[in-house]
Amino acid sequence: MEFAHIPVLLNEAIKGLKIKENGIYADGTAGGGGHSNEILNHLTTGKLISIDRDPDAISILTQRFKNNENSIIIKGNFADIKEILNHRNVGRLDGVLLDIGVSSYQLNTPSRGFSYHEDAPLDMRMSKKGTTAAEIVNTVPLNELINILQTYGEEKFADSIAAGIVRAREEKPIKTTLELAEIVKNNVPQRVRRDGHPARKTFQALRIAVNDELGALAKGLDGAFELLGSGGRLAVITFHSLEDRMVKQKMATWCKGCTCPKDFPVCVCGNKPKAKLVNRKPICANETELKENPRARSAKLRICEKI
Repeated sequence: MEFAHIPVLLNEAIKGLKIKENGIYADGTAGGGGHSNEILNHLTTGKLISIDRDPDAISILTQRFKNNENSIIIKGNFADIKEILNHRNVGRLDGVLLDIGVSSYQLNTPSRGFSYHEDAPLDMRMSKKGTTAAEIVNTVPLNELINILQTYGEEKFADSIAAGIVRAREEKPIKTTLELAEIVKNNVPQRVRRDGHPARKTFQALRIAVNDELGALAKGLDGAFELLGSGGRLAVITFHSLEDRMVKQKMATWCKGCTCPKDFPVCVCGNKPKAKLVNRKPICANETELKENPRARSAKLRICEKI
C-alpha cells in the first residue's frame, strides 16, 4: 500500500508553527505523514502525536515512523482531539496542524469512491465506516438532497441535479461514481460542462456530508485551541471557501477582546483576546509549488497563537 501525498504549504506551515525541539505537537490530519515527517525532523526530545481516522493512513504512518521515538500515532477523528489527548493525559500542546479535506491518496485510489474520473463503488467514507455516498443519493428525500448540494457544494444547479438523481434512482439504484457523474452531466446546462468537470461540486458536497466534515472542523478547531498552552500555535490548511470561512471566523472570535457597545466610555464586559493572528491574510501556494502540485491552488493557510 502506498499513501502518496504531497504535503501542501509545507514550508509555510512548519515555519508558522515555530517548532521548539522539545515541544509537544499534534498533526490532527496526518494522512501519509508529509507534514508529520517535517515536524519530527525539527524535534529532538519533543513529541509529535499524529492522528488520522483513515485506517490506511494509520498503517502507513505506523510503518513510516516505527523507528522514531518522538512519534506517537493514534487512530481517531481530529474532531475528537481534545478527548483523545485528554484520555492519554497529554499536557498542553505547543502547536497543532490541521490539513483539512480529502487526501491525494484517497482521491487517487479509485476503490475509495472519491473521484469522478474513475469508475468505482460510490463510497467516500474517510474512516471506511458509516453511511456511504451511495446510501445518501439513493435514500434521502429530494429537498434534503438539494440542501446538501447547495450547502456543501454551493452548487447553482442543485435543483436540477437532485431531480435528475431522484429520477435515475427510481429506475435503478445509483451504485458507482461514473453513474453519478453522468447523471450530473446530463442535468446541467451545456455551458457548465465546458467549465471544469460538472460533477466536482456534487462530489464535494456528498463527501462533506458523508464525513460530516464541517461539523468535525468546528469541533476540532475548538478542541485543538483549548489544548494549546500559552504561546502555542494552531495552523490550519483549507481547500474550499466553506472551510476557510469557518476557520477565519473562529480565529476572529478568539482574537476579539471587548464586546461592549462602541459608545460605552469604559469596558464593562471584561472580555480579553484569547489569541492573536500570526498572518492577517491567508497564506497561499507560490508559483513554484503550484507547478509541482496543482492541487495546492485552492489551499489557504491561517495561523493563530494562543495568548
